[in-house]
Amino acid sequence: MKKILVIDESQLFRDYLLKKLEENSFHAAAAINGLDGILKLRSEIPDLVIMDNYLSRKSSLEVLRELKANPNTVNAPVIMVSSKMDKSLVLELTKFNVKKFFAKPIKIDSLMKAISEILHVNVDIDSTPCIIEAHFNDDILFIEIARGLNNEKIDLLKYKIAELIELYQVKLPKILVMMSNIEFRETDKEKLSYLFTTIFEKSNTKQKFVKILTNANFVTNFISSSRDFKDISVASNLNEAMDDLIGLKPDNYAHDKIVHEKLLKTSVPKNDREENIQMRFDAELLDASAEKLESLGKNIHLAIVDDDIVIQELVKTVFSEVGWKISIYENGRKFVDNIAANTFDLVFLDLMMPEMNGFQVMQYCQERGLDFPIIVFSALSRKETVVKAVGFGIHSYLIKPLKPETLMQKALEILKRNF
Repeated sequence: MKKILVIDESQLFRDYLLKKLEENSFHAAAAINGLDGILKLRSEIPDLVIMDNYLSRKSSLEVLRELKANPNTVNAPVIMVSSKMDKSLVLELTKFNVKKFFAKPIKIDSLMKAISEILHVNVDIDSTPCIIEAHFNDDILFIEIARGLNNEKIDLLKYKIAELIELYQVKLPKILVMMSNIEFRETDKEKLSYLFTTIFEKSNTKQKFVKILTNANFVTNFISSSRDFKDISVASNLNEAMDDLIGLKPDNYAHDKIVHEKLLKTSVPKNDREENIQMRFDAELLDASAEKLESLGKNIHLAIVDDDIVIQELVKTVFSEVGWKISIYENGRKFVDNIAANTFDLVFLDLMMPEMNGFQVMQYCQERGLDFPIIVFSALSRKETVVKAVGFGIHSYLIKPLKPETLMQKALEILKRNF
């Protein structure tokens, strides 16, 4: 049995990762700081070390030096995680057996894949298509679920809710669960039960403060027939779902504006800690600059799919100085006709185009299992449009007119995950 040592000061991250490792038949141990990590290196003799770059008591470099100096651990590979990753750090770590870098918040499936590749063992990850995202706005926790239900993602949601409640210091949150683009099966009843059990267990909220937004009769019937969740209300449109949560009536423009802001915006955490666990989107607020974009290297291929020449030139100008390859397509049809001949690291996609619009492009890619990061452009900010786009698993939604700094920030947030 392979031994893995996790050195990280976030208890939530340690608890989650140890559970996943043990489920995959690894012997997992944890250290709460650098000094504890050095002691565990000597006692556990791990086959792999997963560690944060920022540690107390002893620094990560001191831990790595101990690892290298000990003949029992000198060959042990390391996966390094960090909330900040720059060239100087990477150069410093090349002296040691660091095999992979991940930026926090971590994409868990990528981490598990790296563990599998480094240790040459199979790691079982549920491949059911599923997107779950969670964020706070004031005292409302928004949980977006699309494409399907995945037990591992639901399990991850346990820790994400706890982390967000700690970050935003909301004792009794109101919760809106939004479900879209899911084809439910009879076997999903058990997953739905697990989902709502998880939500109530970690939020400590009452059923009257939880609303579900969905058009799926399967969910409505499940809730109405459930003894455990019968007091949760289900709505088929966003206004109806939000009215009870924010105490407004759908009779004026202000109502729609507030609902829109609640859905699209995320509050700022009330303490200075960072999120460790990523459900889907990066939540870091980055100072996007050309220098940081350049640190990602020159081998980045962007696609701009937009019929607006002004937008084409704006995006091209923003990123051409970095030296990245940029391909421009004036409509969705031309883009999909060229997908097979290209590998794109990031796609900027307009929703409203002739011949083939953005939604049709996303449908085409989804049906063929094509997976690359997408940032959607649109002049439309209607809630239904946003929710529909989110259902396709987009990585960000930008409202026109566009700002260069916003484009750079979003590109950096997304591409940084694949560093």
